[in-house]
Amino acid sequence: MLFNSIDFAVFLPIVFVLYWFVVNRDLKRQNLLVVFASYVFYGWWDWRFLFLILFSTVVDFRVGLGLETQDDQKRRKLLLLCSILVNLGLLGFFKYYNFFLANFVDAFSFFGQEIGASSLKIVLPVGISFYTFQTLSYTIDVYRRKLEPTHDFVAFAAFVSFFPQLVAGPIERATNLLPQFFAPRRFQYEKAVDGMRQILWGLFKKIVIADNCAEYANEIFNNSAGQSGSALVAGAFFFAFQIYGDFSGYSDIAIGTSRLFGFNLMRNFAFPYFSRDIAEFWRRWHISLSTWFRDYLYIPLGGSKGTVWMRVRNTFIIFLVSGFWHGANWTFIVWGALNALYILPVMLTNRNRLRLDIVAQGKLLPSVADALRILFTFCLTLLAWVFFRAESVGHAFAYLAGIVSPTLFSIPDPFPKSTFALICVMLAVEWLGREQEFALAGLGLKWPRPLRWAMYYSMVLTILAMAGKPQEFIYFQF
Repeated sequence: MLFNSIDFAVFLPIVFVLYWFVVNRDLKRQNLLVVFASYVFYGWWDWRFLFLILFSTVVDFRVGLGLETQDDQKRRKLLLLCSILVNLGLLGFFKYYNFFLANFVDAFSFFGQEIGASSLKIVLPVGISFYTFQTLSYTIDVYRRKLEPTHDFVAFAAFVSFFPQLVAGPIERATNLLPQFFAPRRFQYEKAVDGMRQILWGLFKKIVIADNCAEYANEIFNNSAGQSGSALVAGAFFFAFQIYGDFSGYSDIAIGTSRLFGFNLMRNFAFPYFSRDIAEFWRRWHISLSTWFRDYLYIPLGGSKGTVWMRVRNTFIIFLVSGFWHGANWTFIVWGALNALYILPVMLTNRNRLRLDIVAQGKLLPSVADALRILFTFCLTLLAWVFFRAESVGHAFAYLAGIVSPTLFSIPDPFPKSTFALICVMLAVEWLGREQEFALAGLGLKWPRPLRWAMYYSMVLTILAMAGKPQEFIYFQF
């Protein structure tokens, strides 16, 4: 079920009414409704996927209980290993089986040995990368004794399958989300209104920005061979805002929807295109995944401690794994390696924690130096996005080679001026709201009510006018 579909527009109010007006007096029934609604939401794509998420839920629930009663360290490690193998095994089979098989066959073919092996027609379950990491956070934290295991299967199932963030995040930690299923929830009007603002802004970024950017970006990337250098740059530019509007838009809708039901999800994007260096970018982009890899992979490997070689090794590991998490294609691995190369100079000179503040805080405009830093960081990101979007590594290099030509300084034709203008509007709104949790959190609250509501209605009308056929979110494929 897509957030930007008629189905969800009907589904959400029904669940909301049942949640607050029918089962509102019983926490257990509220949680049970969340599980039922989440399974309906997820099964809307393919009901067979429900068996996978239920299986992961049962396994990790039982592992958690086993870790509670087990004091022997070897047996505790064995239980944790069971959880890791089951979850990553399912993820590896559905997402990477054909990738590894194809590369295995190609490797032997290179040395003159032909191997007869055929790929399987495997359908990738929607959101498997997200809920796998979410449920793993539970078993790892219970193993580390940072979290008490739950004995309430319904609450745990609700945590794993919570429909607002089930298929594309944020990837919630058990330490944050799970306890919220045990706390009494009361409807708060201000919190719900704030959630509606965030949903509105998320829909604007997805439907008005991302879907319009996708038309031009797809046209350029799918037919890059004959394009001018300037058109190729424009294609990468519009893809950068397609993926940002698409993914951060999903996160905004997920977080806003959760607020309607009394839940607080972690922030997933913090205006990353206003970053002044690549380290700041990665603190602001897909925060839930970046911090997951930091806490469960980077720090256990030694983090930034140890020799220079160890720091370089750990940096490359986390970015290569992050790239591979995104998909079974060498383009994602190269994208991860490129970002590792970007961040190494900042990290090795201990400047990776230099800019923890908000750019131009309390000011209308940034300094010239900050503006140049933002532009440079965006250009680096743009270059990396070419590998992320390309069909293959060869396609990415051919795309970049096409940019470096005399036509780079020509005017791209055609050029979607109206979409570019909408991007400028989005950036202006986000710049004005950059000190808030999300762009519309505080924008316009002190305006006269008619003016504030005029802004909201204009956004709603723009969304409706551009809705058309609902487009899937990019990160559903991951």
